[in-house]
Amino acid sequence: MENNISLNQDFIIDRYVAYLLNNGDRPKNIFLFAKENEFEEHEFYRFFSSFEHVEKEIITHFFNKSIELVNEDLAESSVKEKLLNAYFIFFENLTINRSIVLQILGDHKGRSNKVLVGLKASFLSFLDSLDFKEFQGIEHNSKTLHQITDKSRKTAMWLHLLSVLQFWKSDESPSFEKTDLYIEKTIDTGFEIVENTPLKKVIDLGKFLLKEKL
Repeated sequence: MENNISLNQDFIIDRYVAYLLNNGDRPKNIFLFAKENEFEEHEFYRFFSSFEHVEKEIITHFFNKSIELVNEDLAESSVKEKLLNAYFIFFENLTINRSIVLQILGDHKGRSNKVLVGLKASFLSFLDSLDFKEFQGIEHNSKTLHQITDKSRKTAMWLHLLSVLQFWKSDESPSFEKTDLYIEKTIDTGFEIVENTPLKKVIDLGKFLLKEKL
């Protein structure tokens, strides 16, 4: 490397983000990207296999940093509180970096799915750290709820995160306050359903989604 640059993942991500924001598209190839940033192409592959790999890491990085804050500040909090705060902090981080996030996700569903592979892995790992037993063991819950598998819950919650992400992408409210409301209402409803008292919350959620034309 030239000019004593300390090459690491963060350096490459920072330069890649700057390039995307300034040029509106990926660099033509890794050789030119490396040359422009004064390191050798082969050094890029010590950290990433492709530009797509870098993009996956950017989104995952925002989520992992959000979870670190949740674990530091809410170590003794309930599952619901941790989940809510994880969402709020994550989407706050996405909003701070909205231009690059929207560019990386793109408009094509197939591209978004590929970019979000790393996020999915980190999100499922976060779910594994939460203790849902307090809700599964409530005596007044129905037998059907007792039969909900861990896999089913994870699938449902991952789809929910994707729905919030889609809502946030199209949210035009000041400070994206409708996204915060969407997060609060949908998570609140989910936990109310688990506690077997869903009717009022489901109606409330239905009115909200109808109003937002989702």
